[in-house]
Amino acid sequence: MIWLIGVGNMGREYAKVLAALKCEYTAIGRGENSATAFQAATGHNVVKGGLETFLASAPKLPEAAIVAVGIDQLATTARQLMDYGVQKILLEKPGIGALHEIDVLCEQAERNGCMIALAYNRRFYSSVFKAEEIINKDGGVIAFNFEFTEWTHTIHPDNYAEIACRHWLLGNSSHVIDTAFFLGGQPERLSCYLAGEGLLDWHPSATVFAGAGVTQQGALFNYGAAWQSPGRWVIEILTRKHRLYFKPMETLQIQEIGSVAVNPVEIDNRLDVDFKPGFYLQTQAFLAGDYTRFCTVAQQKEHIERYYKAMSGYTD
Repeated sequence: MIWLIGVGNMGREYAKVLAALKCEYTAIGRGENSATAFQAATGHNVVKGGLETFLASAPKLPEAAIVAVGIDQLATTARQLMDYGVQKILLEKPGIGALHEIDVLCEQAERNGCMIALAYNRRFYSSVFKAEEIINKDGGVIAFNFEFTEWTHTIHPDNYAEIACRHWLLGNSSHVIDTAFFLGGQPERLSCYLAGEGLLDWHPSATVFAGAGVTQQGALFNYGAAWQSPGRWVIEILTRKHRLYFKPMETLQIQEIGSVAVNPVEIDNRLDVDFKPGFYLQTQAFLAGDYTRFCTVAQQKEHIERYYKAMSGYTD
């Protein structure tokens, strides 16, 4: 039995995968509207009243739990589950709202012997798997660059928790950042530059970002983003034979050495079409106990200290 906590849009996506994998699950939600929508979309009943009420009924421990609640409730929900004795948790990214929550979460996970895997589903895109094949054949990454510009003109802060708005880079832009460093290598050295503070009421920190560094494998990288200017999420990976383009990230294009032509790469992306991209393989791997592609909560703590703080300017 799997517990699915959170029955909003993300919860419905997980439910679709769990049904395809023929996994029995209990869906746990808080709001009446989201529960009704979930039941209409999935045909699956929802235990209403929230996790705390559900746990008070002393249910049998599940094999694992999937947490798909809002960013402001992620850490609290994971801690409640650990207090109850749950040993395997798939926690929606970035795993926390406020930065200080990562320390408490890591300490409790280590103390309880609990595996918390963060759901950075882009690591499981068909395009990323195909890119890894090409990178390995070419002898590795020599350089890469990425952009994580956000379309802030389309973001309505009333639709999100205040903590999510103030930490938008960690909660949303980290989709790109995590994927770039997953493919290109984790930073060994990093220089960051920030500008545009105070231009957004809901995100008082920087809105223009630039930086460069060297990975632990010696690859050079650079990045940029200007949230109040046109742009998009992009990753470009350079090997000795090819330049790989994720633009958009669900697709892969390739440029051969000695050519200016950029051509699409054929990939088997059926699972990314039938389900929310990356969700099927991510959930399947998690339930099978294969954590090799996941960012664990301990690794996320390291990433926050090593580069997310510097890249964002966040201090709390």
